[in-house]
Amino acid sequence: MKTVIGNWKMHLGIRESVALARGIVHALRGKEQIPELVVCPSFTALSEVNKVFARSRVSLGAQDVGFDRVGPYTGAISTTMLTDVGCQYVIVGHSERRRFFGETNELVARKLESIFDSKLTPIFCVGESFSHQAGDAEKEVQKQLDCLREADFPKNKKMIIAYEPVWSVGTGKPAAIHATIDMIDHIRELLISRFGISEANLRIVYGGSIDPKNAHQYLRESAIDGVMVGGESIRLQSFEKIIETAVEVITAQST
Repeated sequence: MKTVIGNWKMHLGIRESVALARGIVHALRGKEQIPELVVCPSFTALSEVNKVFARSRVSLGAQDVGFDRVGPYTGAISTTMLTDVGCQYVIVGHSERRRFFGETNELVARKLESIFDSKLTPIFCVGESFSHQAGDAEKEVQKQLDCLREADFPKNKKMIIAYEPVWSVGTGKPAAIHATIDMIDHIRELLISRFGISEANLRIVYGGSIDPKNAHQYLRESAIDGVMVGGESIRLQSFEKIIETAVEVITAQST
């Protein structure tokens, strides 16, 4: 099985989001096997998009979450609010949250703790910065993964790790396949050996300048469980091609 995640970021109003969601659902018609498909619209569109996905094979995700269930946190969204609106997944620790909003590993750990106490499945983003591309990438990613220890990760909880090198997000420069596989293997080994996470509950996907032209080279690799798509996920034809690529890989690997 492969996983495809669409992160719509701060794009699309409610009407545009609903139209795109309907297009995705329509694109899945007639397909017997599809990837695990998660779409993460903006907060304002979650409720209406959930109505579109309600009877489909697409799961709804949110792009961020607060660190407590209730409290005097102006502008924050709790796990309870997200489940109320139909979310099953939530992104946490994305590099854009770290870069533009100053989120630290400590804050990410608090958010993970809140997610672990809910029914939501985390999509935990990790990845090295440009300055660490050459030598210290594994150390930087390992430090980010230590958030799981601080959050007391429940071993039976399903988790998606999105490996997204910061220098690749939105730049049009995806990570090389061999480097991606090496890092994902490193992440998987750490999570299983150091945290005791069951491999059956763990999925590790790659994100960073994924498009219809390069999606296949990542999806075809057994070490890579799927892809997380940013800008190309808000373009129906592009996202549909990426989904179709995942379907082709799943079909080929199941025969």
